[in-house]
Amino acid sequence: MAVLRPIQIGLLGVGTVGSGIARLLSQKSAAIAAETGRGIVLRRALVRDVSRSRNVDLTDGILTTDPSAVLDDPEIDVVVEVMGGTSPAGDYVRRAISAGKHVVTANKDLMSRHGVEILQLAKRHGVDVYYEASVGGGIPLIGVFRQDLVANEVQQIHAIINGTTNYILSRMAQDGVDFAPALAEAQQLGYAEADPTNDVEGIDAAYKLAILASLAFRTHVPPDAIHREGITRLRAADFRYARELGYVIKLLAIGRRHGSGDTSEVEVRVHPTLVPRTFLLAEVNGVFNAVHVQGDLVGNVLFYGRGAGAEPTSSAVVSDVIDVAHNINAGVSNRIPFHFAGALPVRAMSALETRYYVRLWVADRPGVLAKIAQVFGDHRISIASCIQKEADNSAGTAELVIVTHPAREADTQAALAEFRALDIVRELANMLRIEDVA
Repeated sequence: MAVLRPIQIGLLGVGTVGSGIARLLSQKSAAIAAETGRGIVLRRALVRDVSRSRNVDLTDGILTTDPSAVLDDPEIDVVVEVMGGTSPAGDYVRRAISAGKHVVTANKDLMSRHGVEILQLAKRHGVDVYYEASVGGGIPLIGVFRQDLVANEVQQIHAIINGTTNYILSRMAQDGVDFAPALAEAQQLGYAEADPTNDVEGIDAAYKLAILASLAFRTHVPPDAIHREGITRLRAADFRYARELGYVIKLLAIGRRHGSGDTSEVEVRVHPTLVPRTFLLAEVNGVFNAVHVQGDLVGNVLFYGRGAGAEPTSSAVVSDVIDVAHNINAGVSNRIPFHFAGALPVRAMSALETRYYVRLWVADRPGVLAKIAQVFGDHRISIASCIQKEADNSAGTAELVIVTHPAREADTQAALAEFRALDIVRELANMLRIEDVA
């Protein structure tokens, strides 16, 4: 029996994740060879600085600063891209595909913005593009939507898909700390970057939701179409009051299908949300991620695990490489093709109907509650409860926490705009949406 030549890997990026991939390919080489029937070896790796020290031992000559040494090498079968960003990573991925190389990527930015184009390019050139690590780290999600749930019409997704923000919100909920110290602690522990904007403003979660929603609803959902709000306005008081009301606060990525067939619309949003303490995602804490999916056949399914870091991400990348190796052995590509049903419209955020939590500081004097209720009533919003929580006698102000019955987003935003203009409202401290999921 002929011995198959090893599959040659070209690696773009040897940072934390790239080092983890190189280390995993070396440490598990025997197990990988047993699984695929041939070796999988790292041939070249693109870096910015060859002289920089790295936490992985690489054979002399593997590192290069020349992209062509990877992309134009005819011996390289699979290009693994873990550089991040859309440029130059996108150009390199397209060059690799056009040169007949399979691609494995962990790049959520690239796949959320240009995934459809890249998958179509790969189909034309008869190669595979795998991107399991782009969402959820080591949690299997992409393959699940492409294959395991394909018989279902996915109705909705609720996801915690950013470990940094989930850690911050967990600390605020469990220990009563405010946002700034919780963020500082996350940075000290290495969970948050020095510039945490992508995480705390929901940008990272929006990229990931764009990928998941595109797969789940069989349409292209660009990240710019997703309504996005971050967690920076949250305060310890919001968590106390949420707990009293029977809720926890999570940064949720929500996708929902409205209607069916050609009349479908897609709802996609990322924002801090009050969810019932009985909901499965309410118990997802720390840096863990979870994705709750509802399908018409399977009902409710939950995927949970470590969403980031070198080890879980490397696990997903190397698993994709092994899957590509099996395809190479079988002489096939696009074994599980992905078909988009067309461009389903994204429902405007203004059309959302849900319940709302509103916290505001008002003048502590007679007639104020009646005026607040009148503003809500003028905008067709019914109040479910209104509780005075705190008072500042020296300032003559009182803190109100209001929960509404279901109302339209457009009406709620109009009411909030009116509150901001009232002299009796000293501060509109926060507004959070309530997701009453079972």
